[in-house]
Amino acid sequence: MSGVLTTAASVRFTVWTNAMLTGACDPDTAAHKILGDDVGHHVSGLAAHPAPATLPVALNLLRAAGATQAHLALPIPGDPIGLAGPPPFNEAALETGEAVVLTGTELGLVPAYVGPAVQWTVLPATSPPLADLGEADRGLRAALIEAAESLAALDVARWKPEVADALIDIRRIGSGKGDELAPGYEARAVKTAATARRLLAIADAALEDDGAAVTGAEADARRRTLLDLAAAARRALVAACGPPTPR
Repeated sequence: MSGVLTTAASVRFTVWTNAMLTGACDPDTAAHKILGDDVGHHVSGLAAHPAPATLPVALNLLRAAGATQAHLALPIPGDPIGLAGPPPFNEAALETGEAVVLTGTELGLVPAYVGPAVQWTVLPATSPPLADLGEADRGLRAALIEAAESLAALDVARWKPEVADALIDIRRIGSGKGDELAPGYEARAVKTAATARRLLAIADAALEDDGAAVTGAEADARRRTLLDLAAAARRALVAACGPPTPR
């Protein structure tokens, strides 16, 4: 899942909706950026539009309905980061591993990936408390240091050649065209988001096997370390993509 999260539609939807809501871009631009390389996005469940709506139409309707902020959710079982209920929304978001919650409407959107297209479903959702970017960033840095020390102590940090090759692409995350946060986000948020996404991708690649672990205990310890790193990265990404601080 972590590799998918580095390019998740919910990340794009959150940051570009926030840009639209703060006046940093218009709905058409936001819709284009949310679409990315996908062939199409449609939004179902809008009260004012019974049929599935295109992204520009959906964004305009959500703004007209009173949306003021967009929040990212990246939950996994046992760590429902970004979720505040109710249960049906939480369950749908947990199944997908990502969602967006809109303050002012008490609505949330959960994506379903259908090939190169995305189908969004609108459900009632409670806005989560604002995540603290500074705290999340510090937690990410601490988790990275702990992961490096733990893996070094276990002597199981060796990479397979094909995984090492993948690091070349991982280093590019957050620095490509269309791969940045939206206008209005401060430099610290942009940097934290890029770091979090890279670490999610690294953890995902490393979790494909047990590295150089010899015993079951070593493999379990390595896996726990990587899962802790991924959890810190998810929390940091959620905080970084939160509503930009007014300047």
